[in-house]
Amino acid sequence: MVVMTRWLNADEQRTWRAYLTATRALMETLDRELQHDAGMPHAYYEILVRLSEAPGRRLRMSELADATGSSRSRLSHATARLEASGWVRREACPTDRRGQVAVLTDAGFAALAAAAPGHVEGVRRHLFDALSPAQIDQLRRISETMVDHLTG
Repeated sequence: MVVMTRWLNADEQRTWRAYLTATRALMETLDRELQHDAGMPHAYYEILVRLSEAPGRRLRMSELADATGSSRSRLSHATARLEASGWVRREACPTDRRGQVAVLTDAGFAALAAAAPGHVEGVRRHLFDALSPAQIDQLRRISETMVDHLTG
């Protein structure tokens, strides 16, 4: 059976490349700003956010990896760096001897609280300020559709 490739037409190609360039530039800009202003990459900020929103500021490492879209080995490396900063600690999982729980420390919460205003301002300045209210609504609906398609 021969499968025909459904090549992108010119408009689709232009849209795809614009999407890639825009998302890459946005994430690189936000990462650079977090590194400069708060001394942490965006990936570490995301880990701290997820822990801050979890009950008791703690999550199983496997759940944290899933929530941040990280591999378990990448998350383990990031958590080791966050532990060295005193922002996260690991504990044995009380229900599974093989599992570990990441816990956001008070120092980690303080670092997150200090970084958040600048990061939120960056998101506003680099994303929302560039869009009209109708475009923001479209972006949300498109993003939700993609998430539903890719995770559903």
